[in-house]
Amino acid sequence: MPGWPARRRPAPFAPKGTPGASPSLEERRTLPIWPPLSKEYLLGKAGEDALEVAPEAWYAENNVTLRLSTPVVSVDPATRTVRFADGTVQDYGALLLAPGATPRTLPIDGMGLDGVTSFRTLDDSRRLRQQLASGGRKVVLIGSGWIGMELAAAASTYGNQVTLLGLEDIPLAAAIGPELGSFFRTLHEDNGVRFRLPAAAKEITGENGKVTGVVTDAGEHLPADIVVIAVGVDPETALATAAGLEVRNGILTDASLRTSAPDIFAAGDAANALHPFTGEHHRSEHWHNALNGGKVAAKAMLGHDAALDMVPYFYTDQFDVSMEYSGFPSLAAKAVPVVRGSLEGKEFVAFWQQAGRVVAGMSVNWPRAVKPSAQKTIKALISARTEVPAEKLADGTVPLDKLVAEAG
Repeated sequence: MPGWPARRRPAPFAPKGTPGASPSLEERRTLPIWPPLSKEYLLGKAGEDALEVAPEAWYAENNVTLRLSTPVVSVDPATRTVRFADGTVQDYGALLLAPGATPRTLPIDGMGLDGVTSFRTLDDSRRLRQQLASGGRKVVLIGSGWIGMELAAAASTYGNQVTLLGLEDIPLAAAIGPELGSFFRTLHEDNGVRFRLPAAAKEITGENGKVTGVVTDAGEHLPADIVVIAVGVDPETALATAAGLEVRNGILTDASLRTSAPDIFAAGDAANALHPFTGEHHRSEHWHNALNGGKVAAKAMLGHDAALDMVPYFYTDQFDVSMEYSGFPSLAAKAVPVVRGSLEGKEFVAFWQQAGRVVAGMSVNWPRAVKPSAQKTIKALISARTEVPAEKLADGTVPLDKLVAEAG
């Protein structure tokens, strides 16, 4: 089924000696590719050849049937069949739904103008890279989350004039809190990005079919050659809903990515999976989830014990800042981070705690020579479920490995 976890699935799906394994993989546009498209590829640091999971010949050689540009229109759990847009029907023994997510749009005038785009596909990234690469453009980003901030950094790096609108008082505050959100705002402002916060787009203006600017709810007109809508995504659940699967903020699954229907699994952005650590359902839109979800689903579909139990992880590179985050944002939402290092020096680790236990952590430009790594430490502390004094987390004289040893 469409979606990167399904594309990532083939290699482990049919190991040698697996009788009758003949996976079918349907994708709507291109050969399976690696995300994330908002990072190295957009910045011109990687070519399209680096995006392919495998060359086209690999699929036939490994018993994987690709059906490109042939979307699935229905799934029938009772007959164990899927129907394609061309009218053909295929039966299944086990089925993986990985339809991904759909970018949200805005209910305002001007969305259809030339120069207005969302950001989700390879075509989106290819087009935006071509538009940004020469510099000198006026770019307005609508959305102050991770994607909006990454795109703003890329656009500014290319030498464009960038303005970012968001509904928050501080960008990323909903994800990492006001203190660290302010760190990223200052980083961007130091690199020429302008902010309008809080602000909403009221109208996108144009002339002769081309975008000319964005009018905010405060009445300000922001000139623009390019407008990017980055206001989040909605999980694609239409197939699952029509098939009678249980859906709530995505397709509900257990820890092995089984849905409410026998032998139907779900992975990726669309899956709202039960996590063994929290006992709650979590839906992740980060590439790490796609990378691991496909492997777990493949094993479970073949009858092996498997669970999506890793600590969630993502990263972002913006200007001269490289950030990695591990943990559970929902558990960290109301916590004040404990910081080791210097925000001003752009080198620190932040820990979030709940009842004294580390539940999330972020490292920024942390030296790779320091062992154990910051991310390894964070994951170990989370997995230990042990209370750690905040003063020790903040104290740079206490080695990271000592924190782990005491927690373990």
